[in-house]
Amino acid sequence: MGFVNPPLCIEGSGRTFTINALNERGEILIAPIHKALEACESIASLNLDAPSKQVRGTIKPAADHFTEEERSRQHSIFSVVRCLRDLFSCDSEPMLGLYGAFGYDLTFQFEPVRQHQKRVEGERDLLLYLPDELLVVDIHTRGAWRLTYEFTSGDKSSTGLPRVGSSIPYSPLSESELPFRRDHEAGAFATKVARAKKEFEVGNLFEVVLSQNFAEPCPDQPSSIFRRLRSRNPSPYGFLINLGLDQQAANGSAAKPEYLVGASPEMFVRVERDHKGWRCETCPISGTIRRGADAMEDAKNIQTILSDKKEESELTMCTDVDRNDKSRICRAGSVSVIGRRQIEMYSRLIHTVDHVEGYLREEFDAMDAFLAHTWAVTVTGAPKPWAIQFVEDHEESPRHWYGGAVGMVGFDGCLNTGLTLRTVRISGGFAQVRAGATLLYDSEPSAEEKETELKASAMRDAVLRPDPPPDSVPTPVAVAASSAARVVLVDHQDSFVHTLANYLRQTGAHVTTLRFGFEASQLDKLQPTLVVLSPGPGRPSDFKLSDTIKLMLDRKIPLFGVCLG
Repeated sequence: MGFVNPPLCIEGSGRTFTINALNERGEILIAPIHKALEACESIASLNLDAPSKQVRGTIKPAADHFTEEERSRQHSIFSVVRCLRDLFSCDSEPMLGLYGAFGYDLTFQFEPVRQHQKRVEGERDLLLYLPDELLVVDIHTRGAWRLTYEFTSGDKSSTGLPRVGSSIPYSPLSESELPFRRDHEAGAFATKVARAKKEFEVGNLFEVVLSQNFAEPCPDQPSSIFRRLRSRNPSPYGFLINLGLDQQAANGSAAKPEYLVGASPEMFVRVERDHKGWRCETCPISGTIRRGADAMEDAKNIQTILSDKKEESELTMCTDVDRNDKSRICRAGSVSVIGRRQIEMYSRLIHTVDHVEGYLREEFDAMDAFLAHTWAVTVTGAPKPWAIQFVEDHEESPRHWYGGAVGMVGFDGCLNTGLTLRTVRISGGFAQVRAGATLLYDSEPSAEEKETELKASAMRDAVLRPDPPPDSVPTPVAVAASSAARVVLVDHQDSFVHTLANYLRQTGAHVTTLRFGFEASQLDKLQPTLVVLSPGPGRPSDFKLSDTIKLMLDRKIPLFGVCLG
């Protein structure tokens, strides 16, 4: 899904928020939004800026005491998101909703964490857009369609108003201007792993996810980096989000555009309705090993990770905490693990993944499901509040968007979000890539530091290594199975000969299958550019294979033999 020039933008920083109309179409929405927020009991103050282009407000503090089941209904910036969702509620439009990014620091609105790292006042931790035109592409069917929406408020309508917006060019920093290269010196991360192991020894933590941040010059447009990630590191949650102006740009300079470009492998929370009710699902990822040089080494590495008790414990702990998060808001008995240690393969890494589902109780909705999991154990640790505090005390810089989520809050009540992992944050004219490792009692410090570097490498590669120009791409070697190829497939009574023919046809080749013992005249009529010999039972002599080979050699027709033995 993609959109440009949305009419409305919602930004949050701590317990303050602004809702901006980005064009005339958005200005129509400001008055009804202001009216809806006036009725929201979570709002402490509210201002409407003339001439109806912006609503600003602050959120009341959360209550001092509340039950855990009420945690997701406490006063927070999500009260505004829920109010807008209810205002625009529309069951018949599953694509219409709020799209954007949720920052890591939002967890502090619910968890009493002592903030240790220095934050810049006014830094945003939520940004959502309301689009009024969407381009949707179905990657399975290759279908594509455009959705457009109009809004009416009283006697005002967006019909006929232009779908326009402003843009600011991206201007990069040079390498010499980078404020830092990484926020940990080499070896410093491993030292913190050793510190975490002491917490495991006394039972304060079962696991914790520590991360480090890398910086690179970013001379290319964010869209170019997104295209590289899509081709080099495809993932379930790929995204390119223009976050507008980052008012807190590097080195205190003037505001610059901020972007998130990501290829996240992990679902955060998805909520959809089926015949049983509102279904909440997650796919915790934990357990990582390097991709092999070929399929055989991949298979060996998969065997290694599946037999590794440390990696198994890592994922088990994450799934147990995830089940606990769901149990806060799901029907008794509905929480279950429906996929265990499934293998997912990416450009440089192999992961093990569980799949967990539960059905929401009647008094809870998709926003409750989102908040009950904030943030995922796979980016924090367990017990979650203590792990979040350890992260705050021991990482070298704020996470910003990393470890939060990107996705969509639907006006039909559904929700689809992915964790902000494998992400390039482009702000202040340079790129930042943060990567973490899940630490356990038996973690090896230097290996965990190397894991963060490996995880960051694919993102850094997308920033640093451009695609070769078209004229430098090597000319492909001409092969028989090209779009103009005429292939004769010789059937030696094999069980898979037609599957093999199907594979050949997928290259664009024209394939004819002949049973062994065919006449030479049949071959001469077909004039093949390639003959493929299928496998089969018995011995080659059972099928007079030498005669077939001589027939091809006499006619100088290339042969390709397939053997399963």
